[in-house]
Amino acid sequence: MKYTVLKNVRVGIALVFLLLISLFFLDFRLEVPEELINTTLYLQFAPSLMKFLTTLSLASAGFFIVMILTALFGRVYCSAICPLGILQDVFIRLSNLFKKKKKRWNRFSRPYNILRYAILGLTALVLIFGSTLLLTLLDPYSNFGRIFTYLFKPVVVGINNAAAGLLNNLNLYFLYRIDLYPVSAGLLAIPGVTLVVVFAMSVTRGRLFCNTVCPVGALLGIMSRYSLFRIRIEPSECTRCSLCEKACKAECIDYKAGFIDYSRCVACFNCINSCREGAVKFDLVRPVKTPVAAEAKPAMAVDGSKRKFITGSMAWLLGMAGAGLAQDIPRPTKKSTVPEPRNHPVCPPGSSGFTVFNKTCTACSLCVSVCPTGVLQPSFLEYGLAGLLQPRMDYHAGFCNFECTRCTEICPNGALLPLKLEEKKLTQLGIAHFIKENCIVHTEKTDCGACSEHCPTKAVHMVPYEGTLVIPEVNDTICIGCGACEYACPTVPYKAIFVDGNPLHLKADPPAEEEKAKIELEDDFPF
Repeated sequence: MKYTVLKNVRVGIALVFLLLISLFFLDFRLEVPEELINTTLYLQFAPSLMKFLTTLSLASAGFFIVMILTALFGRVYCSAICPLGILQDVFIRLSNLFKKKKKRWNRFSRPYNILRYAILGLTALVLIFGSTLLLTLLDPYSNFGRIFTYLFKPVVVGINNAAAGLLNNLNLYFLYRIDLYPVSAGLLAIPGVTLVVVFAMSVTRGRLFCNTVCPVGALLGIMSRYSLFRIRIEPSECTRCSLCEKACKAECIDYKAGFIDYSRCVACFNCINSCREGAVKFDLVRPVKTPVAAEAKPAMAVDGSKRKFITGSMAWLLGMAGAGLAQDIPRPTKKSTVPEPRNHPVCPPGSSGFTVFNKTCTACSLCVSVCPTGVLQPSFLEYGLAGLLQPRMDYHAGFCNFECTRCTEICPNGALLPLKLEEKKLTQLGIAHFIKENCIVHTEKTDCGACSEHCPTKAVHMVPYEGTLVIPEVNDTICIGCGACEYACPTVPYKAIFVDGNPLHLKADPPAEEEKAKIELEDDFPF
């Protein structure tokens, strides 16, 4: 066969995965079907592994297919399926295009085995003890998701909103304004720093991130040492021109020794296309013992213009992200004084409770991106340090739609399991609590009732108070903790009614028959 075809096939597959997965996180119109999302994300290694450990179902064993592919062909996952790996290739390509000087060639370098295997071992150890914190911070798919959700998506939404404003002036309305709830600067710093690190590593040292920091890359690297099909250099045909070494973005080829470090090779096939003599081949080979790596060669000087390009790009991106965060439609508000005494955060439906949820979720933020009401927001320390960046229900930002199960249908790692709509409508995420001292009926002696009006189960209802006034009361047996009451409450900064989360999700009683009839006549949530 013609080995040069391999790179074209790899690039084609990689582009499909990159474009589709990017679309999933940037789809602000929520038009991508769940079936396409689930099919495409099936082969993402860490989410698939976590889902398998949660469900023990072979239908969730996409990671096993990745391991089989690695045992056969090496780290094809890293080169053609992993979105963060493919994004690094895009950065490398863009860096070469923007360079004023001659293209930087790669050189064989010493592997950082102690570092990468220590990270892999520590990640596995922490995972065994029930925490996904290190996997959350290091998993390439989850990092890609956070970068696109919190940095790139606001840019896209900002461009959409600007275009919608211009078109609306021309009486064209096929584009419309999208509102995004602002994420705190502290939480934006985590994907921001990750993006800068990945970008800098990519344009200076190729796939250095994959071969030093990424635990998935380290694990698959161990397997790829003994893959059945591997790249090899035919000594009788090699002229020691060094082109294969220069083209290797993993810095794993020593052309002088005719040596390839298979644990770091990401199967990009650049070396095959660069070889003018056809000496680099991809064949079925017998497993051999990996030689001791040669000493590292001196690192090349970093181009100053490259630093400026990186700094300028990151500044522009973060600036556009800030501009794209649209504010909610203003609502009438009243000042309040009594803080909400929350004991527990509220975790999403399908999670069964935050104890299980925190041990499974890797904070890829796909559920945050596809939530139609924006109620899912990244956590800081609401779950504790172990739950950093995992999504929580923020009822100041939105509410959980009574008729929606979208987040449970697209979670790739089993942290949120599918819920039927009727089951979700009776899942009690938490219970609403009323603070009379904050309620404007009590403080302003005026009518309100916004919380009761928007409660989908009528767990919040109005009872006589003073004179002709009525005040909220909560029936906690039918409350499902959706947060519609809290979101609708006009008091700030503290709400007169708030939802305290259930550590373990419970089953609420169904509403009375007369309440069901009222619910069916309700209009959509107006905010």
